[in-house]
Amino acid sequence: MSKNKLILGLPSKGRLQENASEFFKRAGLSVSQHGGRGYTGTLKGVADVEIAFLSASEIAGNLEQGSIHFGITGEDLIRENLSNPVESVELVLKLGFGHADVVVAVPQSWIDVETMSDLDDVALAFHNKRGKRLRVATKYFNLTRNFFASHGINDYRIVESLGATEGAPGAGTAEAIVDITSTGATLAANGLKILDDGVILKSEANLVASLTAVWSDRALAAARAILDRLDARDRAERHMLVAARGPFDARRMAEDLERHYQCAGDMVQPFEGGGEVRVICPKAQVQAVAYHLREAGAITVSAAKADYLFAAKNTLYETLCARLKKH
Repeated sequence: MSKNKLILGLPSKGRLQENASEFFKRAGLSVSQHGGRGYTGTLKGVADVEIAFLSASEIAGNLEQGSIHFGITGEDLIRENLSNPVESVELVLKLGFGHADVVVAVPQSWIDVETMSDLDDVALAFHNKRGKRLRVATKYFNLTRNFFASHGINDYRIVESLGATEGAPGAGTAEAIVDITSTGATLAANGLKILDDGVILKSEANLVASLTAVWSDRALAAARAILDRLDARDRAERHMLVAARGPFDARRMAEDLERHYQCAGDMVQPFEGGGEVRVICPKAQVQAVAYHLREAGAITVSAAKADYLFAAKNTLYETLCARLKKH
């Protein structure tokens, strides 16, 4: 791996890898593995980018160590595995896949236990009656400790889960668990329920930047190109180009559409007796904007999708640069 290039850590297998590749593909960037199943690759469409295929947990660790610049991994792994995530990484962009909640769950038979406060009462009674601390099985030691401390719960002990965490209460190795779940179906199948206020973290895959890596000019240029493309594609998916000609003042019409419908003026063309206007319009406002234009005399209104909508400023890149300067 070149020291001057941007190193991007991507999941090496499974659904997370497929979703990451598809995410870049939608932005016109193609992920390519060397040798088909190699552990390195390239991101076609942007110069000076090398890909390292790693496990999701390895990506989190490599971001903290600064051996990769960007990585796609779950927020749960960032919050759990990094000693000081606020100082070592920047969560650049939520990606909309890899959803999993980190939750506190207890047996469904505990009918009087619905909240963390109830669990605190049970933990205290458990200790007083049995002389032992209530056991919580989990792989998420740090998230569990921090969350329980925020609820003032101290009378418990963590039991490391080496297998299927949801099976621990049924096996008699723990009374409660902290685990990840997407739908809650597996927990229910094992006779468990999530506490009403027991969601520790609503996690999903993120594009994460390392604040400890050495960012060369080439790496920063590659980061800007990637974030420009991602931001432009995201804006294009959320907006449409709406255009119309009619017997109205084009400049005033563009101002009205911006004021009332959060549109951005893209083209304003006055002509004798009227004008032509084209705006970048939020998708949710397209119908209302079309109605407004027709009321003003427009004969036809066109609405078209754009592949990319590049803004004058890329807030993703500017935020990253600001964090790097502070660091």
